[in-house]
Order: sequence, then structure tokens, then C-alpha cells
Amino acid sequence: MAQYSHDKIVPFKDSELGKKQQIAAMFDRIAFRYDFLNRFLSGGIDIYWRRRAIRQLMDLHPRQILDVATGTADMAIMMTRHLSPEKVTGIDISKGMLDIGRQKIARHRLEDHITLQEGDSENIGLPDNSFDAITVAFGVRNFENLEKGLKEMLRVLRPGGRLVILEFSQPGIIGIRQLYNFYCNRIAPRVGKAVSHSGEAYQYLNDSIRAFPEGKDLVRILDKCEYVNTRLKRLSLGICSIYIGEKAR
Repeated sequence: MAQYSHDKIVPFKDSELGKKQQIAAMFDRIAFRYDFLNRFLSGGIDIYWRRRAIRQLMDLHPRQILDVATGTADMAIMMTRHLSPEKVTGIDISKGMLDIGRQKIARHRLEDHITLQEGDSENIGLPDNSFDAITVAFGVRNFENLEKGLKEMLRVLRPGGRLVILEFSQPGIIGIRQLYNFYCNRIAPRVGKAVSHSGEAYQYLNDSIRAFPEGKDLVRILDKCEYVNTRLKRLSLGICSIYIGEKAR
């Protein structure tokens, strides 16, 4: 399988751990401030982005949904409310994030509708053709092997099912792109370090966005991994993008 430059971007450059282990450790470290920083650094627009991603599943009426890199279960909770599925299963490699996600699910009394468990996109550990839909919100950049993760998600997707990826991208408009890069490179790491005591996590955010094969490049990778009806939608002047692919019937 092909390797992409972002596959090798890691939060802790001096660590001997692999990317997957570093990502888990990074999110364990910042889990207690993750939701606050998401809202603060995005000005709350990340909620709008998530809703736009969920909207891509409205016509499908999915009953069983898998949320990969579920984190603190924001997407899982929102999908339960907007799509009314029978069940959402969320997987993540960070125990710290899952712990906070379970607390949120309990507060919303959604334990009968959402299940969280440890796992990652490359080793989902669930039967073939299990889910009507799969979502990944701001997690695909963290895959250790992008193609392996995409193919594993295709395996557990039912024929006719749909994958929806929500991910940061780089705006193409001159001026906006420079402002965005300045914010990601200078502002976000400093705020992240001050609030979560982990500047590395938010520097990694910037580095991984720059290296990620976004836009039409990611659509081509979805095609290569045998998804069909692939397409993308740009949001907020290209700061964020939705990628859609389906499993052939």
C-alpha cells in the first residue's frame, strides 16, 4: 500500500513510539481540554461543519453507524439526534477521550443508543458489511496508514453504504490561505499549549494539515481504495472539506 507524507507526521518527533501510539498518548494528554479548545479555536464553527457532514447521510436513513476516531463522541451524539439511527458505535485509540465521551453520553442519557470502544481504522475488529454508514470527523489525518484505514472501513461498510469524512483542508484563495496558515502555525499551538499544556498537539495539527493529501488528491485515493460515487464539498472558503464515498452494491 502506498505511503503518504502525512502518514509519517507525528506529534513527538523525539519519541521512538510509532504514530498510532503517539496519537493515543497525545489525545490522552489533552482530552480534558479537547472540547473546550475545539469550540474556542474554531469559534464554534466546527459544530456547523459536523452538521453539514451529518446532512450527507440524511437520504440514506442509516440504522447502524460507525464513527471512527470518535474522540469525545461529539459526532456520535449529534448523529443520534439528527439521524435517529438504531445504534452508533464509536471507536478511538485514546482511552482518555473515550472516558470523557462516555461521561457525555451518560449526561445525555444515550447509553442505549451509543456504544464506545477502543479501536482504530486499521483494525476495526467487527464483521464485514456491518454498517450502513461510517463517519470520520477530523481523524483521518491521524491514520498511520491512510489506504489501509480506508480499505478496512470499506470492509465493514454494507453494499450501498456511505463513508463521510470531515477534515481540515487548505483554502486556495490568496490572502485567506496566508491568514489561515498564520493562525494554524502561530496562534493555535500557543493557545493549545497555554490551555492544555501540550503545544506539540496543536503544532502537530498544523503540520499534519499541511502534509495531508486533501481535495481532489483524497478523492483519487478513495477511488483507488474502490469506493464509488466519490465526491467532495468545500466548506468555509476551503478551510474544511467533506469527502464522500460509497461501497458498490
